Amino acid sequence: GFIYPISTEQRTQNEYGFSSAPDSDDVALYVGIVIAVIVCLAISVVVALFVYRKNHRDFESDIIDSSALNGGFQPVNIKAARQDLLAVPPDLTSAAAMYRGPVYALHDVSDKIPMTNSPILDPLPNLKIKVFNTAGAVTPQDDLSDFSSKLSPQMTQSLLENETLNMKNQSVARQTDPSCTAFGTFNSLGGHLVIPNSGVSLLIPAGAVPQGRVYEMYLTVHRKENMRPPVEDNQTLLTPVVSCGPPGALLTRPVILTMHHCAEPNTEDWQIQLKHQAPQGPWEDVVVVGEENFTTPCYIQLDPEACHILTETLSTYALVGQSITKAAAKRLKLAIFGPLSCSSLEYSIRVYCLDDTQDALKEVLQLEQQMGGQLLEEPKALHFKGSTHNLRLSIHDIAHSLWKSKLLAKYQEIPFYHIWSGCQRNLHCTFTLERFSLNTLELVCKLCVRQVEGEGQIFQLNCSVSEEPTGIDYPMDTADTVTTIVGPSAFSIPLPIRQKLCSSLDAPQTRGHDWRMLAHKLKLDRYLNYFATKSSPTGVILDLWEAQNFPDGNLSMLAAVLEEMGRHETVVSLAAEGNY
Repeated sequence: GFIYPISTEQRTQNEYGFSSAPDSDDVALYVGIVIAVIVCLAISVVVALFVYRKNHRDFESDIIDSSALNGGFQPVNIKAARQDLLAVPPDLTSAAAMYRGPVYALHDVSDKIPMTNSPILDPLPNLKIKVFNTAGAVTPQDDLSDFSSKLSPQMTQSLLENETLNMKNQSVARQTDPSCTAFGTFNSLGGHLVIPNSGVSLLIPAGAVPQGRVYEMYLTVHRKENMRPPVEDNQTLLTPVVSCGPPGALLTRPVILTMHHCAEPNTEDWQIQLKHQAPQGPWEDVVVVGEENFTTPCYIQLDPEACHILTETLSTYALVGQSITKAAAKRLKLAIFGPLSCSSLEYSIRVYCLDDTQDALKEVLQLEQQMGGQLLEEPKALHFKGSTHNLRLSIHDIAHSLWKSKLLAKYQEIPFYHIWSGCQRNLHCTFTLERFSLNTLELVCKLCVRQVEGEGQIFQLNCSVSEEPTGIDYPMDTADTVTTIVGPSAFSIPLPIRQKLCSSLDAPQTRGHDWRMLAHKLKLDRYLNYFATKSSPTGVILDLWEAQNFPDGNLSMLAAVLEEMGRHETVVSLAAEGNY
């Protein structure tokens, strides 16, 4: 075998008793430990990255790369609705929507009477007054807790947080009412969100969503009283409380939120203010109509029956009015309901006194449909002044040989502030009549509603009283309806014509035939500085015109305005499109 020489030289020891230099085995051990530590750190980083991506996958699904879109003007398909959100998922395969007009005309002057000196309604002493308020009645719900969980983590925490907190102790089986909510997916081509039969919509102009992004957006009307802003004695809520989102979404141009209001817009009698509520925050003042400046984040176009809010902040909004004089008036809608069928001797008539907005009437129609009620006559409008006088209701001309009234007094009154605040839902009075025989199958009478020392309305009722349902045709469709329009089909003005108008009118001209004249001709010139701060003033003006004239559009009027401005080539282009 091999013989290895053994060294007889002694190793030097250090002061601790160890060799001054490690041998090769020790070096290998140290290197192995270092490599193991590095490998463990690398594995930890990979695992942490995987967990992070998994937790944020829902958020990434809300903002998608533009490569997911097929074609420049193809509509974006809407994500399938969750079964726990909509009982029947809407058909969102079409870019066009079936939009129904108002449930009723907002102004109804027929049968309107001056009743100040009406002898039949003179007050009597020691009258018994009965006032009914159905704040606790079962109504369609608008909880969005399930819907918010479908969206990004930020929205889950912030989307209508007050609503979610209030629903914790209630049944999880209750579903969101789809008639109060609309949602859809939008890219830079824009589109329109509509809540049918409510007068509420959201216009997303082309270019509002940044290029390369896709947002899942929503629009909802809040019907709960605790979602309404607090008001003082001389203040009144003029619109529904509406949320649009997702909150915090980046917008590169204003969107336009449209909702009906119930004010008689005389600026001398009113101070009208826009309020908003951030998620989990208090109500805050945004701007007073007529007091805008360069720092104002919103612009409000107040039309006779609707307001259009131009904003780059998606949030919860409401319009509040403060009466400056007692001549300030708001429009009420009076709606009368009775039972669909009646097998007893008693017959009850319910008179609702609502803010004259489409959504307020829509809610009552839905409520009465659930209760088995029917509309006895078409609703009528009433101008209710801020005079502090109550609303008086009375019933007359009853066939006393067949019916008797169970009301001991001659009339009922609803206190002024119950109506004026606008914060009490489904406010109504009930008249209960009793027939002497079940063979009486008809009720004929008059019902008078008026403000003391103010305006009034008369309803001529001719009711069929039967044990069998007589049939009812509600003038609104609460069934599944497409509420989303995406891409160019959402707009009346063709894109090439719009681009041509913007390029020719944005630059100031000495003769004044520019965007300022367009705003003047369209009566949108109340505060021109708002448009002047935008990169394309003409584009924002046309966006507002689109919102005002949705859904039908009024291209003939726009063409006439352009003709007056000398824009003959654009008029010819509109005619060539065959749009008017």
